[in-house]
Amino acid sequence: MNTVLSLALPFFGLILLGYVCGKRLAYPEAGLRWMNFFIVYLALPALFFRLIAEAPFEQLANWPFVIATTASTALVFALALAVGWVSTGGRIREATIQAVAGAYSNIGYMGPGLTLAALGQAAIVPTALIFVFDNILLFTLVPLLMSFGGAERMPPSAMLRYIVVRVGTHPFNVAIAIAILFAYLGIRLPAPVDTMLTFLKNAAAPCALFTMGVTVALRQVRTVPAEIPVLLGIKLVVHPLLVWTMLSAFGDFPREWVMVAILMAALPPALNVFVLANQYQAYVERASTAILIGTAVSAGTVTFLLWLISENLLPARLF
Repeated sequence: MNTVLSLALPFFGLILLGYVCGKRLAYPEAGLRWMNFFIVYLALPALFFRLIAEAPFEQLANWPFVIATTASTALVFALALAVGWVSTGGRIREATIQAVAGAYSNIGYMGPGLTLAALGQAAIVPTALIFVFDNILLFTLVPLLMSFGGAERMPPSAMLRYIVVRVGTHPFNVAIAIAILFAYLGIRLPAPVDTMLTFLKNAAAPCALFTMGVTVALRQVRTVPAEIPVLLGIKLVVHPLLVWTMLSAFGDFPREWVMVAILMAALPPALNVFVLANQYQAYVERASTAILIGTAVSAGTVTFLLWLISENLLPARLF
């Protein structure tokens, strides 16, 4: 248990430290822009690039794994969307953001650091695959559903172009695509560039977690709507259980890959839930509530999951 706590506490401790600083210091939120730019456009892309460029190329085309994990995310998205549809009386924009809260794990800020710390180098490829294909799925579904709700009226060709640009230009996906090319061609970076990327990679997790805490602290939480516990139950419990079931049904995967997928699915709602809510001006305040409460609750659920993984109490296959 001491090993698990030594792994989990630094992650959630950095989030808590950011949260406390955000609550105690009256700094304007605009100050986070450069930090977020550094994380999203430099540090995390460097992390993904370094990880994937050094990974065995043949492991990057594990399509049964991609289908099982992405289908699991799609199913919990549909389940959370149904909850949102009922709770909002059929308002598709608000229901869509609720669906994102129930399906979109914090796979950018928390995922890579936690899976690598828990499972080592074997976590590199499955972590990257889940990140890429979950983002493609969600960045496709959200604008599509928002167009049905009247948030954005655009012809199908314009929508397709928007989705392709949104997914194709995301800095994480660009870094992963370049890293795959480097892995395929066996290219090695010059030593000075490699050292700089190492600096950026090492800064990614602490900066991301601290910034996440500050960002959550700056959101106002007044009440806890009745649907929030249901959405968090879907995100923190149903999602990882479904991933485990789907991977058991789709094939015989390495234990580390299965544990990575379960751990990624068990993470709390991503900060992008609030970003999307703010972009579409739907469910904004409640989105921040879901992120705050989900992150707090996941300190217990994720730590418990890490303990199960470390003690080999979770078999790689359910059946």
